[in-house]
Order: sequence, then C-alpha cells, then structure tokens
Amino acid sequence: MTEIDHRAELERHLQWFEAKLPPRPAQFVGWLRRPSSKYARLPLGVALVGGGVLSFLPVLGLWMLPLGMVLIAQDVPALEKPTARALNWIERKWLERQRMRGVEVAPIAQHQEPGSADSSAKPAA
Repeated sequence: MTEIDHRAELERHLQWFEAKLPPRPAQFVGWLRRPSSKYARLPLGVALVGGGVLSFLPVLGLWMLPLGMVLIAQDVPALEKPTARALNWIERKWLERQRMRGVEVAPIAQHQEPGSADSSAKPAA
C-alpha cells in the first residue's frame, strides 16, 4: 500500500463512522475532518489518547485511545499506516464475528459518501 492508499483507508473508515452517527454528532465529526479544524482536532486527539491511558479512572475508558489515534493520524503522516492497518484489522474481525453469528454483512463500501445508506444493511427483497 502507498501512503495515498493509507489516507484513503482512513477516509473510508471515517466516512463510514460519520454515516452511522445521528445528525448532530455527524455534523461535529464532519467539522473535525475538515482541514481547517486541524487546531481543534490535534488537542482533542491528544486529550482522547490521554483519557485512554487513564482508562482505570471512572468515566474515562479504553475506547478513547483508538479514537484519539484516528484524529491525530489525520495530521501526522507517520501514524496513517499503523492506524489504517489497525482499522482494517478491526473491520476484518468484526465481519468475521458477524458472519459467525449468521448476520449477513458487507465490508465498508470503498467510496461511500457520508449520510448514504448503511453498507451493512440487507438489501430489500
């Protein structure tokens, strides 16, 4: 994979995530993804990583660590490749688990637009 492919993979996962959110949080994530939001995205990413490290405290949790890494990876090219690989691994494991449970799911669509139909939903018969 080239660096462009890693950035495209990150974008694909972020678009899928944004499409799954309710409208107001999706607007916030869309705002965070804009290049002009770099100065808000980096401190928020660092704060989330810090909260993930302190996950033994109440309210804070381990879920904050990967979310912070994804935000930071948008601005730090050295983190794009490991973050894209981790998200691909998570997607692969999630699909395997869903299939083992008997749920029909499709991988995240390659060029899915935010707000488009759910790619994991079953087609209407």
